[in-house]
Amino acid sequence: DEPTNHLDIEAIIKLEDMLLRLGKTLVFVSHDRAFARRLATRILELDRGRLHDYRCDYGTFLERRQDVLHAEEKAWERFDQKLAEEEIWIRKGIKARRTRNMGRVRDLLKLRDERRQRRDRLGKVRLNIDEAQRSGRMVVETAGLSFAYPDNPPLIDNLDLRIMRGDRIGLLGPNGCGKTTLLKLLVGELQPTAGSLRLGTNLEIAYFDQLRDQLDGDKSVKQNLADDHDQVMINGQPRHIYSYLQDFLFTPERARTPVRVLSGGEKNRLLLAKLFTRPANLLILDEPTNDLDMETLELLEELLLEYQGTVLLVSHDRSFINNLVTSSLVFSGNGKVEEIIGGYDDWLEQKPVERVDSEKKPKPTPPPRKERPRKLTFKEKRELEELPLIIETLETEQTELHATMADPTLYQQGNSEKITATQQRLEVVEKELDTAYRRWQELEQIPE
Repeated sequence: DEPTNHLDIEAIIKLEDMLLRLGKTLVFVSHDRAFARRLATRILELDRGRLHDYRCDYGTFLERRQDVLHAEEKAWERFDQKLAEEEIWIRKGIKARRTRNMGRVRDLLKLRDERRQRRDRLGKVRLNIDEAQRSGRMVVETAGLSFAYPDNPPLIDNLDLRIMRGDRIGLLGPNGCGKTTLLKLLVGELQPTAGSLRLGTNLEIAYFDQLRDQLDGDKSVKQNLADDHDQVMINGQPRHIYSYLQDFLFTPERARTPVRVLSGGEKNRLLLAKLFTRPANLLILDEPTNDLDMETLELLEELLLEYQGTVLLVSHDRSFINNLVTSSLVFSGNGKVEEIIGGYDDWLEQKPVERVDSEKKPKPTPPPRKERPRKLTFKEKRELEELPLIIETLETEQTELHATMADPTLYQQGNSEKITATQQRLEVVEKELDTAYRRWQELEQIPE
């Protein structure tokens, strides 16, 4: 259950490698998209009280879910139109009511009941940063910046850095390497032990991590955001507190709830709500993604990509880093910090290959014994010839089943058995297709 929370990237990758080697059934809950992409071969989505089973990887799941939601939206549009027509009919004059069909009336009552029971998808978080006036072009400049705690080696050693307006910079490195220390140096919470640090003009800083300590567990969500006031100012305009909190998925009832009973994700959404009420042109975000659901993560990404100010970000979410930053500061140990262009994947590509000391070259391993290669049997040759046709047939049926699932009429009243049968057949076809592909690849590697 959320195994990657509070792990650094190196630890997450080691965990992934270990789980891939286990060869055991794995069930996990995670909002780490890179983790899900690498490990998941099947997705169970809990949506409005129903569990949906997708026998595919995470990327394919996103595509299929979008198709299902689009089909559902179209089906509900047709349903609402039908209901509106029936409501007009039932309200016709006295003469029409005397002759109306009682079966049609019963159908209308059934439609009304179905509409009452419909559960729409949970609303999306709506994010909007209160931007301050533009800062100067130069935001932060350091020269020979160093920091060490007493009787400890330096966490930051001789750092020369210039951050310009509009930069979005990620900080990469293992836990305890000095990422948060650097952020605290930049906002003045810590003083450097050597070197200089100069901040630019007109800076308005909002620091995400600092807000965590300001949440009062005994006070309600509303009180933590605005004390006893009924309004907050967003981009110079007043917003009612309940309306603003609904943008972060807090109902009025939930807004009156004590913070101590909130989930981790709800607390982080409250922190974002507090952060975005502060006019800022420099956002410093220390692990803002912990416990956020994937939709909120993606919306936060979109918001920060459109943000005109400067962003400094610490996160162990590789997808978040890759999608957002323009450059990264890599903490490589012994206080050394290197600046690179791009995010985590770019760093992997630029990472130097470890050189083997010429004096300690490993002894050349003897060439493996040549074994007589196995050849295809007559039966396997026949199987290899037939597999492409089998795969083509299965793919055709898979395409037809996807088209059926995307047809809005499938979701009309009374089609539940057909929906279930179509889903079950699609699962069988995809399983058979996967088996056929694996077998084909296996036989292709054996010489004839």
